[in-house]
Amino acid sequence: MRNTLPHLLQKVARQEKLSMLTAYDAAFARLFDEAGIDMILVGDSLGMVLQGHDNTLPVTLEDILYHTQCVTRVVQKAHVTADMPFMSYQSSIEQAMINAGHLMKEAKAQAVKMEGGEEIAETVYAAVKAGIPVMGHIGLQPQQIHHLGGYKIQGKNLNEADLLLEDAKILEEAGCFAIVLEGIAVETTETITRSLCIPTIGIASGPACSGQVLVMHDMLGMHKTFRPKHSKIYADLSVTITAAVQKYMEEVQAEIFPAQENATHRDLKVVLSHK
Repeated sequence: MRNTLPHLLQKVARQEKLSMLTAYDAAFARLFDEAGIDMILVGDSLGMVLQGHDNTLPVTLEDILYHTQCVTRVVQKAHVTADMPFMSYQSSIEQAMINAGHLMKEAKAQAVKMEGGEEIAETVYAAVKAGIPVMGHIGLQPQQIHHLGGYKIQGKNLNEADLLLEDAKILEEAGCFAIVLEGIAVETTETITRSLCIPTIGIASGPACSGQVLVMHDMLGMHKTFRPKHSKIYADLSVTITAAVQKYMEEVQAEIFPAQENATHRDLKVVLSHK
């Protein structure tokens, strides 16, 4: 059964935590879905973990469309949200609606995610009114990295905390079904989560949120040296994959692979029957 928004909200009402991971292709999306993950985010983080950029700004709408299509082709149960990349929704409400519509119609996303607070409230309202579910995102906003001056924790003083709480309430009123709280001080996160009726999804913001989201490459240890403090290594694939590749190379060099059982032999009976 597909995880619809009412289903996810019912889970939160039962005080069950939501689990969310990023995914960008069919292979991992299928595995996450089979494992029972509640939600999948096709994040603009693909710019960094797949494309090798320093930040998410170069990611295009076409990038998100392509990777969301890869994910939604195979997912049977998990709820799929697609990120709206930088400048795909900021220029005008009309352009935001067109782009969000592409993600819903062509990529079959069940929702879109936008970064920002009060400044995107009218856009969120218009999208929701048109039938496009919107997940908000406040705190550390990667698309605002140059404005913020780096990846810094937000909401550490009372003024910042008040502004974040105000933005969260505005997004809730505008119609967001959930809000990602990224890189926000634990005490501020607790206040925001208590003050809202909609779920909060945390990343680098402590345990108080209604659910958590991680970048799959972080939790699977796919980078040897980049190990963010807010994440946890559940499987160190950088070690596993490197060892597997080295073993393969050794066996090819030693003529151990392919072995007899890996070879395909011509079936003479089949060959003769075609003559």
